[in-house]
Amino acid sequence: MKNILITCGLLCFTTFSCVTTQSSSTTNKDTTSESMAASRKLNGTWELADIPGARVSFAGLYPEKKPVITFDITNNKFTGNTSCNSFSGLLLVYGSKIDFNKSMAMTKMLCQGEGESAFIESLKKVNTYTVNGDNSLTLIEGSTPVLRLVKSNNQ
Repeated sequence: MKNILITCGLLCFTTFSCVTTQSSSTTNKDTTSESMAASRKLNGTWELADIPGARVSFAGLYPEKKPVITFDITNNKFTGNTSCNSFSGLLLVYGSKIDFNKSMAMTKMLCQGEGESAFIESLKKVNTYTVNGDNSLTLIEGSTPVLRLVKSNNQ
């Protein structure tokens, strides 16, 4: 009788463990799918449209050429141009979280004006993003938008 109770107890425990693992696994798959879908919207080339709160007008910062960022989700890379220097790095994105600070390389040409420094300083503050229905991308620090970009037509 004692062996039967132990066997039944082990069977119940094993069955419960399998059910718990399966539902947990399903939740992780759903979260991963949502994260991948969100990051796919980020894929492509984006042109800077605004730096909210900049001390100098946007046209004054970028009189000739606007900065661009290209996100390559498949290869986990980003590349771009500050309007003067080129940059690239490892794309660290998960869901709406994004980080540009881990591995960014940049050329070192001498640039006129404050545009490049305003763009790079803002970019390094970013920790989340949203892709909006109007084909715009908002890069955010905490809850404050720091850069707004629009999807480039040159894709």
